[in-house]
Amino acid sequence: MNELISALLIAVVQGLTEWLPVSSSGHLVVVERLLGFEGGLFFDVALHFGTLMAVFVYFGREITDIIEDILKGKWKSENARLGFLILLGTVPAAIVGLLFTKVFEVAFESLTIAALGFGITGVFLFIAGMDFSRSGRGKRKFGWKESLGVGIAQVFALFPGISRSGMTLGSGMIFGLDEKQAIRFSFLMSIPVILGANILTIGNRALPAEMIWATLVAFIVGLLAIHLMYKYLLTNRKNLRWFGAYALILGIVIGVTLIL
Repeated sequence: MNELISALLIAVVQGLTEWLPVSSSGHLVVVERLLGFEGGLFFDVALHFGTLMAVFVYFGREITDIIEDILKGKWKSENARLGFLILLGTVPAAIVGLLFTKVFEVAFESLTIAALGFGITGVFLFIAGMDFSRSGRGKRKFGWKESLGVGIAQVFALFPGISRSGMTLGSGMIFGLDEKQAIRFSFLMSIPVILGANILTIGNRALPAEMIWATLVAFIVGLLAIHLMYKYLLTNRKNLRWFGAYALILGIVIGVTLIL
C-alpha cells in the first residue's frame, strides 16, 4: 500500500482512538503492524501533536481563562486552581516517562504488551463505569490528592494498549468528578504530557510531507472525536463499559492470534 495512504489511514485511527478511551498507542502498534508501515516513535508523536491541537481548539476558551488567571495572579480562582491541579497531575507521568524512556520505546514495538494493555484498559473501564458515589457525586471536593491519583493512573498509560484517556477519565470519576468534569480534566491534562513528548522527540526537525498531511487528518478526526465524547458518548459513566468490552475483546483477540 502507498505510504501516504497508509499514513493517512493511521492518522484517522489516531484521531478517533486518542480521545475514545481505548488506547491510541495500542491501536497504532496494531494498525502499523497490519499495514506494514514503519512510522516509528517520531511519526506517532507527530500524530499525537495533531490530536493535541484539537484540544486547543475545542477547549480554547477554558485554556485561555486558566492562563489568564494564573498570569494575573488570581491564584485562588477556579480557573487557576484547575490549572495548578492539571500541572500537578502531570508530574508523575513526566518523571516516569523521562526516567524510563528507552523502556517505553521498546514496549511500543511489542504486540504482546499491547494485548495485555488492552486487557487492563478493559477491566479498568468496567470498574470505572460503576457508580461509587451515588448520593454525593459531584459534591466531593476534587483536590491535590485526587489530582495526583489521576496522574498516577496516567503513568500506566505510557505502555501501549493502556488508554491514557480511559485511565484519567475513569480515575477522575472514581475520585468524584462527574462525566463532563472528568472529560475536561482528562483532555486538558493531556496538553503538558503530549506537548512535552513532542518537544523531546521532534524538537526542531521538519516533518516529511506525508507526516504533515497525516497530522492534519489526525487533528480533524480528533476534533470530531472530542465533540462526540463530550456531547454524546460519555453523558453517562455506564457507557465506559462498552469501551471496556471493546478493549477487552481486542486484547483477547490479539493474544489468541499471537499464541496461534
